Amino acid sequence: MPVSLNHTIVPATDHRAAARFFAKAMGLPELPPAGRDGHFAPVRVNETLTLDFMAVPDPEGHHLAFDVDPETFDGVLARLRSAGIPYGNAPGHPDNGRIDHPLCPRGLFFLDADRNLYEVMSPA
Repeated sequence: MPVSLNHTIVPATDHRAAARFFAKAMGLPELPPAGRDGHFAPVRVNETLTLDFMAVPDPEGHHLAFDVDPETFDGVLARLRSAGIPYGNAPGHPDNGRIDHPLCPRGLFFLDADRNLYEVMSPA
């Protein structure tokens, strides 16, 4: 069996709000609370991966990058624009409104309230 990532923890001040923000921006399903006492707010990324948002007192932002097809990219971009969520083409400028990513034809970065940096890259 090849190695695959099953889940990763995403730190947040309010794990449920962070999970909701990410799920809405990406067009992904939130799952019911998980873990002991429901301390994880999971979001299903694909058939094998969940992001498990967890409340911590002083979260340090993480960088999570996603490869997506052009249609999915268009959906993410539309949802960000519709919600007024800033995005940009570089990690140092996640609010410049550009999608001309240096590593792929189209890509963007956006931040959540806890400075988790999400990167979305499309081959076209």
